[in-house]
Amino acid sequence: MSTEFRKLLFEVSEALVTDELSALKFLSLDYVAKGTLETIHEPKAFFEVLQERDMIEAGNLFFLKELLYRIRRIDLLSAHLGSSREEMERELRVPGRAQVSDYRQLLYEIAEDLTSENVQKVKFLLRGPLLKSKLQENASMLQVFLEMEINGIIEEDNLTMLKDIFQGFRADLKKKIDAYEEKKREKYSREEVRYPVSVSVYPEEQGAEGEAAKQYGKIYKMKNNPHGYCLIINNHIFKNPHHNREGTLQDGEAVKKVFKWLQFETVEYMDLEGKKIYDTVEEYSKKDHRNMDCFVCFIFSHGEKDKIKGVDDECVNIEALVSRFTGTNCPSLAGKPKVFIIQACQGSERHPSVAVESDSSGHLEVDARPSTSIPDRADFLIGMATVEDYLCYRSRNTGSVYIQSLCENMKSLCPQRVDLATILTKVNHEVATKDINGFKQMPKITSTLLKLLIFEVPQ
Repeated sequence: MSTEFRKLLFEVSEALVTDELSALKFLSLDYVAKGTLETIHEPKAFFEVLQERDMIEAGNLFFLKELLYRIRRIDLLSAHLGSSREEMERELRVPGRAQVSDYRQLLYEIAEDLTSENVQKVKFLLRGPLLKSKLQENASMLQVFLEMEINGIIEEDNLTMLKDIFQGFRADLKKKIDAYEEKKREKYSREEVRYPVSVSVYPEEQGAEGEAAKQYGKIYKMKNNPHGYCLIINNHIFKNPHHNREGTLQDGEAVKKVFKWLQFETVEYMDLEGKKIYDTVEEYSKKDHRNMDCFVCFIFSHGEKDKIKGVDDECVNIEALVSRFTGTNCPSLAGKPKVFIIQACQGSERHPSVAVESDSSGHLEVDARPSTSIPDRADFLIGMATVEDYLCYRSRNTGSVYIQSLCENMKSLCPQRVDLATILTKVNHEVATKDINGFKQMPKITSTLLKLLIFEVPQ
């Protein structure tokens, strides 16, 4: 990290007071867990956490600029970040640019608009729904909102109780919430006109998955149609014909069939060189995913440890591909699930069978050591056909063991509202217990999902 960057963060942190730090933490709740934020008591520690989550970095300070703009510290924007109120207002009008949600902005603006007397009235009216111990005399309105969220009293799509509270003594704030809800309805209405949204016969609050959601967490929203892009990179014909991957076309067809059925905009790119793999993934990271729920990427090729090979045998680091979709690099997917499924060997062992091939080109370094290939960032789910150091297998006639098992299980389990992590676990079991001409294959799941990822099935 550059000295200039650290100096900038230091100077900004020195200018912030306690109440402003609380506001910054509240506005960042969609990106940093409440438990983590509770341990932060000074701005420097807050900035460290944002850096760890790739929300701010040298050369990309937009999230910090937005936070300072939201708390009205225009002086810091101007003095340290070379921005202004007018510039931020222009930037935030760009679709998908704002990273603080409308919901979080609304609550913060309401809190700022309340007098001390107003806050005491809210606390008094909440002493039924909330324990008295949670509403200490000196608790700020933002702390009250946090307790209401924790207890399920308010959430992004349900502000009824808050409106009832303000109706009696701050009707203007009730109207402000009404306007927020109307804006949300108009947004969904426009999307439904453009893409008819399917309604599942398995409501979130019913059945086994509803119980699972209550026990383990919320479900990622799947309201748009298409739900997102399903990008498939499928390397079949290599410059060295001995490395051609027969059977991979069947994998591509199986994935396209499943994800078109699940209402994804599915695109397949064939036979890409290493640089083109990176360029294609980067191109999709720069798209506007504002009206999308999710992003899915399948990559079928040869591989080495932590790497994917292009048809020219040039390697691309898996981490370099995945990191294009962090909150910093792809803000319109922040808080939304990003799924990567990779069918490629991660080691140099060969499979001797003629009927089943290994997804390895055979030209690997024997002294390479395994390393962590997937960055620990929120809302990612990565399915690997094999663990580090080992081969994965593909039939010339029917496709790869792993991808075919995944597609079959998605077809049978998605209509039952089984979440994707559970489906991948079942696939792991099926593949691991197969005898593949006397050999075994062990897939791997890496997940930093914060909610259940359940794909809606069209009726």
